[in-house]
Amino acid sequence: MPYPLDVLHATFGFTQFRGVQAEVVGRVLAGERTLAVMPTGAGKSLTYQLPSVMLEGTCVVVSPLIALMHDQLRAAEAVGIRAATLTSADSNRAETIDRFRAGTLDLLYIAPERASTGYFRELLGSAPLCLFAIDEAHCVSEWGHDFRPDYRLLKPLLDQFPSVPRLALTATADAHTRADILDQLGIPAEGLIVAGFDRPNIRYAITPRDNTTRQIMDVIAEADGPGIVYAQTRAGTEKLAEALAASGRPTRAYHAGLDPAVRAANQAAFVASEDMVMAATVAFGMGIDKPDVRFVAHAGLPKSIEAYYQETGRAGRDGDPAVAHMFWGADDLARARQRIAEVEPHRRAGEQARLAALAGLVETAECRRAVLLRYFGENPPAQCGNCDNCLKPPATVDATVVAQKYLSAIFRTGQMFGTGYIEQVLTGKSTERSLTSGHERLSVWGIVEGEEAALLKPVGRALMLRDAVRANPHGGLEFGPGARAILKGEAELRLIVPPKRERRRRGGAGATPNPVGHPLFEALRARRREIAQETGLPPYVIFHDSTLRDMAMAKPASLSDMSRIAGIGARKLDAYGPAFLEVIAAHA
Repeated sequence: MPYPLDVLHATFGFTQFRGVQAEVVGRVLAGERTLAVMPTGAGKSLTYQLPSVMLEGTCVVVSPLIALMHDQLRAAEAVGIRAATLTSADSNRAETIDRFRAGTLDLLYIAPERASTGYFRELLGSAPLCLFAIDEAHCVSEWGHDFRPDYRLLKPLLDQFPSVPRLALTATADAHTRADILDQLGIPAEGLIVAGFDRPNIRYAITPRDNTTRQIMDVIAEADGPGIVYAQTRAGTEKLAEALAASGRPTRAYHAGLDPAVRAANQAAFVASEDMVMAATVAFGMGIDKPDVRFVAHAGLPKSIEAYYQETGRAGRDGDPAVAHMFWGADDLARARQRIAEVEPHRRAGEQARLAALAGLVETAECRRAVLLRYFGENPPAQCGNCDNCLKPPATVDATVVAQKYLSAIFRTGQMFGTGYIEQVLTGKSTERSLTSGHERLSVWGIVEGEEAALLKPVGRALMLRDAVRANPHGGLEFGPGARAILKGEAELRLIVPPKRERRRRGGAGATPNPVGHPLFEALRARRREIAQETGLPPYVIFHDSTLRDMAMAKPASLSDMSRIAGIGARKLDAYGPAFLEVIAAHA
């Protein structure tokens, strides 16, 4: 068997492993069972792709989405790995099955629904196997944020082949979920490898929602590449896509309600683009393996910290700087609590704990990254230097008295009215409703003015976050469990004073270190674009921006020189090397 580092360089163009890759690959090559928890962008797919090249037989990869499989298939084939998918969307299934049985495939990608069928079990018995890889393994756990019942059927399948090593991979799993994955997939506790969750190249920022479109336009103005904007409804994605087109960027919408052909075309356009903005629901999720996404913006609260981590993790997979900016409102919390009320009773406590943790991340004046990493069981430094709270430590103000007045107004008006009306009562704005209801005679009428009045909206949001206030099904505000302690003065409420808005141009904190405007770098990108159009491949599958940066700096004069650049394996050197050498020679 060749040395792993030799195969790593020849196939992928890298001279050394990153992070825990070497440890994971070593366990796979030794025939061990392993669960690897690695952050997005840490090179999880390499940990099964490389063994698939080194070992006799086929590595069967269980993956949850057809789009993701086809994306990974393109990337594998581009470096010379013999790969195929077996899905309902494939027209060459007979040929794929023949190659699988003959042992001429390194990788076979399959969905969990197909993997659990009797036919596929029989097929596995007729083919040489070297490894089972279970991607997005958190889907196997009911404790995970993205549970898929078909993943629960995998263990009996795996157990039919006890001598074949199994490798489970995920970027998103807390301690409880990790333990469940180990149990559900038959992996021993000593097989757990946790690489850490930190994505230091992502700058985290969280801001109350004001004018969502304008706020997201500001994020786009800073970014030098493509981005994803997550909206909470299908209609919201289409509305945002239309509004964000004013940025001058190409924009598309993506949600499960679109015609499948339109949805596929929009995703393909995004994958191929170097500057598109995609407005999407979370349906635009695990199927995205695009490394050069420069920003992810949330136009509302995600479902949980796990979901937030995974969705923001789609930014900056190439290691270059990226931004994750969340914009939230109190109505997001009302919807979240309504959703929790509708889940099965045995899952409510877990969902409520997740929402409370997410509220803590939103409300904190501390380092966002530290809060995020502590949630996943890590012990990070107190400051990261790359989140909004670290870059510009926020001022805070004691708003406990205003909160007590707010709660008193809710109580004295019967816990029946929404935020707008409560604010009118507290500031003494007379309306027909306040007159007929007799609320203008209440002790809370008009007791908030001046600087306190400016705190009412953020106080309302903060009370929602702390579950001191809840919205009933009719939109009226009522007390939650956290109200009593604030009313009695047993808990204080401090607010973050939002910094003044500063609009920055491209080249801000989310900008990549690409030498944009450099004649050779731009010429190399243009040639990559031409090859992408000719081959039907996304530009990043040909070469990442970081590889083009290194080319522009090193100016290799031969294929031998070019082979020393990271990210250029033997297959890509043969396929694309001469075309890029021509560009470099023309700029010498």
